[in-house]
Amino acid sequence: MKRGVILVAGGQGLRMGGDLLKQFIPICGKPVLMHTLAVFHRWDCQVMPVVVLPEAHWAYWEMLCRELNFRIPHQVVAGGATRFHSVLNALPCVSDCDVAGIHDGVRPLVTPEVIEACFVEAAVRGAAVPVIPLTESIRRRDDAGSHAVDRTEYCIVQTPQVFRCDWLAEAYRQPYTPRFTDDASVIEASGKSVCLVSGNQENIKITTPADLLIAEKILAEMG
Repeated sequence: MKRGVILVAGGQGLRMGGDLLKQFIPICGKPVLMHTLAVFHRWDCQVMPVVVLPEAHWAYWEMLCRELNFRIPHQVVAGGATRFHSVLNALPCVSDCDVAGIHDGVRPLVTPEVIEACFVEAAVRGAAVPVIPLTESIRRRDDAGSHAVDRTEYCIVQTPQVFRCDWLAEAYRQPYTPRFTDDASVIEASGKSVCLVSGNQENIKITTPADLLIAEKILAEMG
């Protein structure tokens, strides 16, 4: 099977409180996005990742790659108004693949083993996403207040989310709705089922300064 990868880094958010997009913030001497690309290169160096970036930041990314001598091959496409539209823009680049994984560009701590497990499962079942169990109690809020729920019935969803490419093409012909919070929700809305794969606890999405500190410590320990 031919495999494809889409790394979504099309967001314009500056939740770190600085003036850099979070995908460009340096950790251990390299931008977050470069660490993420490196993980996928270690997993399968034959796969050409498609990086979704806001067009306004292409020149900055190219400058970073030159200055840091970053040579991992990848293709860049324009980000859209939402994650849905960013993925939609990238799908033509993986149209000749059998399965494709869609991963957050700011999740540099996913392991090659988790990536491979998701691709293997998706090749057989059509759709696979990595998850980890909840470790804290949770409550459901409604008009009557809040209620304890059984946390074992829930899990935290990560990426890469991996799908058959014909399923992706069909699902992304649907009109956009705010209910599409990730790619699995788009696939499910098209009538397909999604299988779960065990993720890795370290595979956090870097969105806050605290996440950045955790990621930097983990990457430093990994050498």
